[in-house]
Amino acid sequence: MSSVDYDYKNLKLFTLASLFWGVVGMGAGVFIAFQLFYPELNFGIEWTTFGRLRPVHTSGVIFAFGGNVLLATSLYVVQRTSQTKIYAPKLVTFIFYAYQLFILLAASGYVMGITQGKEYAEPEWYADILLTIVWVSYLFVFIMTLKNRKEPHIYVANWFFLAFIIVVAVLHLGNNISIPVSITSSESVSYFSGVQSAMIQWWYGHNAVGFWLTAGFIGIMYYFVPKRANRPVYSYRLSILHFWALLFLYIWAGPHHLHYTSLPDWVQTLGMTMSIILWIPSWGGMVNGIMTLSGAWHKLREDPVLRFLIIAVAFYGMSTFEGPVMSIKSVNALSHYTEWTVSHVHSGALGWVALISFGALYHMIPDLWGKKEMYSVKLISIHLWLSTIGIVLYITSMWTAGIAQGLMWRSYDDMGFLQYSFIEVVKALAPFYLIRAIGGLFFWSGTFVMIYNTYMTIYRTKE
Repeated sequence: MSSVDYDYKNLKLFTLASLFWGVVGMGAGVFIAFQLFYPELNFGIEWTTFGRLRPVHTSGVIFAFGGNVLLATSLYVVQRTSQTKIYAPKLVTFIFYAYQLFILLAASGYVMGITQGKEYAEPEWYADILLTIVWVSYLFVFIMTLKNRKEPHIYVANWFFLAFIIVVAVLHLGNNISIPVSITSSESVSYFSGVQSAMIQWWYGHNAVGFWLTAGFIGIMYYFVPKRANRPVYSYRLSILHFWALLFLYIWAGPHHLHYTSLPDWVQTLGMTMSIILWIPSWGGMVNGIMTLSGAWHKLREDPVLRFLIIAVAFYGMSTFEGPVMSIKSVNALSHYTEWTVSHVHSGALGWVALISFGALYHMIPDLWGKKEMYSVKLISIHLWLSTIGIVLYITSMWTAGIAQGLMWRSYDDMGFLQYSFIEVVKALAPFYLIRAIGGLFFWSGTFVMIYNTYMTIYRTKE
């Protein structure tokens, strides 16, 4: 046991918030998935249409659920690996409440149609300013905690967390430059337009994947996998190589989202090239995570939390192989604008991000509340099975639908006309939409199992 009196008060709040927003964000995803099969669920009012609720889902799972997980885990890991108490706990309390306010402002703006109208439906300028204040405060707390560390070495997980915090700040500022119409208006005018706006948007969009959904959660991997397996990282040298390669390569990969557009061809090719090169360090990190279990493979039989973590790392490997393949122009010609992209995104979002989040939270929760273990190991296994079934149904249905969609769009008859109308393609995809929605329902139900297990751990389990 460490003699350091770690500050877990705010980490408990971030943990509980992540579970709450996980249910909300994933629930919105399940609802809009059923809307695509049952259009009547749009209810004929603008607030509940697919277009308004989709950003509630995406931002709910990425920034509300994922953001609170990252805040909880990073502030947990930096304390324990630095052997020091978190710096400025009152500022962390401010970060928590201000971040939840930002989430509420963003979600209400999406529902009411108050956004900057970009791909990621960013909230308006007042929410952007609030998030900037929160993020600078977060960076300050993290850096000062590292500065006060008792351990001379900065553990590699903290390198990834620090890169995630700094680069996301740069992305946020660059992508959200806008001019408010007036101080009393929620509306603003974007600083960029046309192809420049598209380039900035996907510089932001893909690097949100690269540094929020990858670097931040890689930081989780490098702490919780070795900790849970009770083994050292397989190769510390490889982890540093993984870090620097990701840092320098990911930032160039955004243009692969803009193949066959008015973006200059050389920029498209550069994005494709960097994406293919990125496969190598990504798999280096995946191998490093899985091989950390060398000598401890038997623990997978008895520890479902470790299974959550390792399956997540396997999905990281699969997603970071599929992504570079889809960036190749000839493949992209088939996959772009189809459900194949949706399948790819969710193999990463559900398989990698959500599963490693669940594994990390299952490890943290007993420690945060001073318990020996989770209330029920069996319930953790049930959650894992529900999640796995949901993921398999989701990504296989959308992968199949996407390839069928792409092939139907490029199919011509003997006269040189398109063989299928738009509505015929939609009708052909309908069964796959239903399977996807059912898969999402399985995955979402697993979060309720986790919430029950967490409640029982906190309030019913003896210390």
